[in-house]
Amino acid sequence: MAIGRGGLYSTAGDYLHFCQMLLDHGRSPNAQILSPATIRLMISDHLPAGITWDSYTPILFEAVAPTRDMGQSFGLGFALRTHSGVNPLPGSIGDYFWAGAFGTYFWIDPAEKLIAIFMSQSPELRLHYRYLMRQLVYQAIELSDRC
Repeated sequence: MAIGRGGLYSTAGDYLHFCQMLLDHGRSPNAQILSPATIRLMISDHLPAGITWDSYTPILFEAVAPTRDMGQSFGLGFALRTHSGVNPLPGSIGDYFWAGAFGTYFWIDPAEKLIAIFMSQSPELRLHYRYLMRQLVYQAIELSDRC
């Protein structure tokens, strides 16, 4: 499966280990890979307030665009949610994600202690499946909270 952008390859299990290390503040089961301060830096908003986007960004990325209009921004390597009540997709302030050009998608929601990984090669339907996955994952959380 391609990870991120085309040309990088790994397994779903390796992707899960990577995401778990990020969620665990840089710690893997065997070692501290990145410092917690580095992780905080990576998932902090690094875009200047006055940044502008070309007119294609909202069209190409819709709700996963790292734009202020979508309540999101960009850190060091990840898009991240900065505001609630703006983005039509469910999530928490501080969740962060990467949406690959060919369909691969993951997000980490520290508030929910959640990792979601979608390994796909479906460029034409990538937005449809990303939206559907977000809805299903958060609906499952809400249902499990009620049980």
